[in-house]
Amino acid sequence: MTFAEQPQSTDNASMAPPGRLVVKRGGRVNQAFSLERKGETHVGRWDPDGGAFPEIDLTEDDPEAKISRKHARFFVEEGAYFLEDLGSLNGTFLNRGARLLPGQPVGIKDGDEVLLGKTFCTFILDPA
Repeated sequence: MTFAEQPQSTDNASMAPPGRLVVKRGGRVNQAFSLERKGETHVGRWDPDGGAFPEIDLTEDDPEAKISRKHARFFVEEGAYFLEDLGSLNGTFLNRGARLLPGQPVGIKDGDEVLLGKTFCTFILDPA
């Protein structure tokens, strides 16, 4: 078998469909942030002095500074998205339920409401 005939190894099984976080109540309503389809996306407030450089910087969407610098993370595992609070001061909530416990990820699905501090967002899955 030649190299061209060998099955090509793709890691698409662990890649999720395109996802995004859309601000619904906060500084920039309808502002959308793309999520990593593989790996993780950190959410928080940018702070060079404290070493916080989140992929999704919600500083402008959080006028009351209720979002921690290292607030939460979205990550993909086996093609599905998960949300995890990173020990934020004001909490992360899913669908207006109980506050997420730090370090205990939960699965999320299209249309879920995510509350980060006092900033309301919607998790959207886009067609692949």
